[in-house]
Amino acid sequence: MKAKNCLIFGGSGQIGRNLIRKLTKNNYKVTVVTRNIHQKSYIIKTQANVGYIDIVESNIFDEKKIRQLLKNSDICINLIGILYEQKKGNTFKNIHTIFPSLLAKLAKEYNLKHFVHLSALAVAEATDSDYAKSKLDGEIQVLKNFPLATILRPSIVYSVDDKFTTTFMTMLKRLPIFPLYYNGKTKFTPIHCSDLTDIIYKVISSNIDSKIIECVGPEEITFKEIIKKLLNLIDKKRFLLPLPLPIAKFSAKIFEIMPNPLLTTDQLKLLKYDNVISGKYKTNFDIGVPSKKYFDQEVKKYCYMWREGGQFSTEKYKVN
Repeated sequence: MKAKNCLIFGGSGQIGRNLIRKLTKNNYKVTVVTRNIHQKSYIIKTQANVGYIDIVESNIFDEKKIRQLLKNSDICINLIGILYEQKKGNTFKNIHTIFPSLLAKLAKEYNLKHFVHLSALAVAEATDSDYAKSKLDGEIQVLKNFPLATILRPSIVYSVDDKFTTTFMTMLKRLPIFPLYYNGKTKFTPIHCSDLTDIIYKVISSNIDSKIIECVGPEEITFKEIIKKLLNLIDKKRFLLPLPLPIAKFSAKIFEIMPNPLLTTDQLKLLKYDNVISGKYKTNFDIGVPSKKYFDQEVKKYCYMWREGGQFSTEKYKVN
């Protein structure tokens, strides 16, 4: 069978790396676009055998370069997203709305077989969040420009390479008191990165053209429950302090000053909304790709890095 050519934007992140391995093992040739080949290529090129992966350096708004890449592609997958705005054009509008719109338009022009765009769960509900509004506007533009595109809305995606569980375990290891926003009642349906890549593979290999698919894990967990699970996994006890909203907003403004903020005021707004299925669209379970990996079981595989003693922290290594 002739290998299909797949063009990926955002291939150096946790989802991209897992997806590259999944696709190349199944006879897809992958071209990954990165803005800085010197920083990212050493990560990307190790994800597949020689001959199955090409790495191209390009500004994502270089239309001429994107056109050249799309001419030789059968499938395009956009995984690019940001959690907070930065300088040099890294705004929510540019990354989540304008770029996907351009990509979908060109994918339609070159008659690609499939265009997959990664959005986020609950963006339609979080109307007061700039992040969510930019994601939703991006979805609208993608479907306008490429009606047969598939938009995936995942809940929180986690793995050993994430910035979710790893950040929280680092904070829980260092801080004696941990803040709970909105009393920790916000609900999540975390999905493991490998389960999400299985969904993407199913979509493109089976030519699924559902416009929007909500991607969730097998369990619904509140934010407080997630923190308690992480504390248990790293064998720590911490005081969980519910923060009044004015104090929470003030702390978020302080965090925003940092180069890599732990929390922004916009993210605080997002935390008001449950990150669960809406019931309005198909889910990964409906298309025959049920999530198989449970939060505790998967985080347990790498949480030892935050435990005292590291990999030697299991009971059999403890000395009384």
